[in-house]
Amino acid sequence: MSTSNRRMCWLVLVLLAAGLAAEAGPAKRKKTQRQPGSRQQYKGISRNQMTQIAAGKLDGAIEAAEGYLQNVPDDLESMFVLATAHAQQKQIDKAMGFVEKAVAAGLPIGRFLAGPRDLLGPLTSSKAFGDFAAKHPVELIHGPVPGAVTDRRVRFWVRTVHEVPVQVVLTPPKGAGEAVHSPEVRTRADRDFTAVIEVAGLTPDTRYGYEVRVAGKAVALDPPPSIRTFPAPGAKARFQVAFGGGAGYTPKHEHMWDTIAKHKPLAFLAMGDNVYIDTPKVPSTQRYCYYRRQSRPEYRRFAASTATFSIWDDHDFGDNDCVGSPGIDDIPWKMPVWRLYRENWPNPSYGGGEKCPGVWYDFSIDDVDFFMLDCRFYRVKGTKDAPGTMLGPVQKKWLLERLGQAKGTFKVLASSVPWSKGTKPGSKDTWDGFDEDREEIFQFIQKNRIEGVFLISADRHRSDAYKTERPGGYPLYEASSSRLTNIHTHGLIPHALFGYNAKCSFALLTFDTAKADPELTYDVINIDDEPIHSLKLKRSELSFK
Repeated sequence: MSTSNRRMCWLVLVLLAAGLAAEAGPAKRKKTQRQPGSRQQYKGISRNQMTQIAAGKLDGAIEAAEGYLQNVPDDLESMFVLATAHAQQKQIDKAMGFVEKAVAAGLPIGRFLAGPRDLLGPLTSSKAFGDFAAKHPVELIHGPVPGAVTDRRVRFWVRTVHEVPVQVVLTPPKGAGEAVHSPEVRTRADRDFTAVIEVAGLTPDTRYGYEVRVAGKAVALDPPPSIRTFPAPGAKARFQVAFGGGAGYTPKHEHMWDTIAKHKPLAFLAMGDNVYIDTPKVPSTQRYCYYRRQSRPEYRRFAASTATFSIWDDHDFGDNDCVGSPGIDDIPWKMPVWRLYRENWPNPSYGGGEKCPGVWYDFSIDDVDFFMLDCRFYRVKGTKDAPGTMLGPVQKKWLLERLGQAKGTFKVLASSVPWSKGTKPGSKDTWDGFDEDREEIFQFIQKNRIEGVFLISADRHRSDAYKTERPGGYPLYEASSSRLTNIHTHGLIPHALFGYNAKCSFALLTFDTAKADPELTYDVINIDDEPIHSLKLKRSELSFK
């Protein structure tokens, strides 16, 4: 076994043991050991098997998947792995056996059509698969996912089986005008058969029903999706934004997306660790991890009717607690990972594009400004001779300039790792490892008397609230949430205003700028839709006296 594989196996075992201990409690720890194949292992096991297949280690992948199925006979991902491995062995009959079994058990046929195409090609190009797929016709395999929403524009992300023209038609409420047709855009093989379709000329603060047309034919989506445009800039409004990270693929927790959808947030911020890849050098594994989530019916229902904005963290970008580098090409896998990330999200922009890549950007809802930060691509650890940097010079310059120009009632700084001190004791992976950068940003806020700043973050597998006193300024409050679907939890922090890790949870932010003293409320809601903790702040509390 290679050193990297040993490290990955060790990490999976450590995370699994910690998660089981947290769920069991001290009195039951010795009784909660799981047999191989436990449902608890979803985050890493099938992902690692796909990496084995990509490396040509087919026998090992088959042995692991068969062992998993012995304990969990209905495990769809093991069936998928076995179909892929046998396809690579050119054993099409065996592969088709697992295809048929998986589809009969509920795995969408689109999973095999999506790929990874380089690994599934021998199967999907076979007559046997072609005849089977003809009985389950599908062209739109992932999406639609609306993003980059403004008061007058929406972009829609989709993935199809072939290179085909796609179009979106939006219908306003009855009596509110005519349907709006997007231009036709063709999905492209060199972008993994995805496309982003932009629709402009919309009415602010309006919920539109819509349909996706593929090759001129409307696709039946259940339930019929809709998307709400944002209020006009500077309008006084009340709206909600959900956010969270820590979304490891866990079938028993995937109903979290239905729970969030019940609240109909105007937007959802995917704050990093969105799919848990941890394999930056293997594109096939990266794509596999995206496809798992994008194919889940719960996620598709949620994402089709919610404006989604994303950033990445270590498990989407590289591996656990990874750092980036000062340059663009000095780590060979950085640019390919970035390009693949762009293929899977409908963000407004991605850093400075090809010349200065990253995943940072900003956007506004009503008169609330959001600054989405990239805390990995340019991260450099400090040395005894030079301080480290979380953001890199270009992104930090952009942030300070944009923050200095912001006029919003609230300014939300979104980091994939916690801002407040002591949130990950003993570690320098959070902003604790980059105190010079953090202090420069906080000092800039005070020096320029920028009011209404609120911090949000993810990474730690729990939901917390923190308050950082700033001599000469107002307190900086932070809402942190990163256990959307993860099994593994992190312990609570004594100095937090509150914390929660008993179940999966998400953060719901409510902004009310129509009040004389505008309000911001942070609610922690668990996967069973139970409200847990709440923090309410008035705009006057985030101001210089």
